[in-house]
Amino acid sequence: MTNRDVTLIQPHGSTRGLGLRELWTYRDLLYFLAWRDLKVRYKQTVLGAAWAILQPLALMGVFVLVFHKVGRISTDGMPPAVFYYSGVVPWTFFASAVQQGSNSLLINQSLITKVFFPRLLIPLAAVLVPLVDMAVSCLLLGGLMVYHGVTPTASIVWLPLWLLFGVATAIAITVGLAAMNVQFRDVRHAVPFLIQVGLFLSPVAYPVSAIPERWRLLYGLNPMSGVIEGFRWSVTGFGHPPGSELVLSTGVTLVLLLLGVGYFRRVERSFADVI
Repeated sequence: MTNRDVTLIQPHGSTRGLGLRELWTYRDLLYFLAWRDLKVRYKQTVLGAAWAILQPLALMGVFVLVFHKVGRISTDGMPPAVFYYSGVVPWTFFASAVQQGSNSLLINQSLITKVFFPRLLIPLAAVLVPLVDMAVSCLLLGGLMVYHGVTPTASIVWLPLWLLFGVATAIAITVGLAAMNVQFRDVRHAVPFLIQVGLFLSPVAYPVSAIPERWRLLYGLNPMSGVIEGFRWSVTGFGHPPGSELVLSTGVTLVLLLLGVGYFRRVERSFADVI
């Protein structure tokens, strides 16, 4: 046997950067992991993909009753059902991605301990799966807009930007939490609580205009505030695109993404030992 017959498989260390070339090499595996998670998600369920509509629809109904009928909170002239649902759709994607992605390494521990591949693919695949649910939910959003006479404007061309921003935000949060969850199992108990708190710190049930002007920049530290407000504006045409808050939200997302991926790459070589 010559040296050319031997292939050495070695994980990249943190000094090798973020491993983007390695991820690109294994891009087919990302597709198969996401497809597997999608099939498992609705396996042996009675309603199947209908859950992608029922969950945000139920949340919208609660918001209409509590915040609009009882709380009398303004929806900035938008039909309440359209306002709340257009906020619930991106938030449900984010919450589902973080919930599933933070536990993804633990769920796939048998795969991690037996086969070498870029571990980062596992939380990335978990983030991609809720995009299918989001696409299904958008069908109902379109129906609500037609029923209430809300016509998309030229702002719809910015929708891919907000979707990309939302995915980047989900990845930035998920990757770091997934790596921490391997080391500290308290994370899986904290994530549902943090998601519940984040729901009310994001403009899902109220418009950004309800936030006092002096608190707007601080509010922009929540990257999902820009995602939700931008998604709502681009789809419905109501209101204005996020301004200075968006710049701050984008900066926070980039910082979280670099920190999360950097931490993941630094500790991934110990996953098989402690998982």
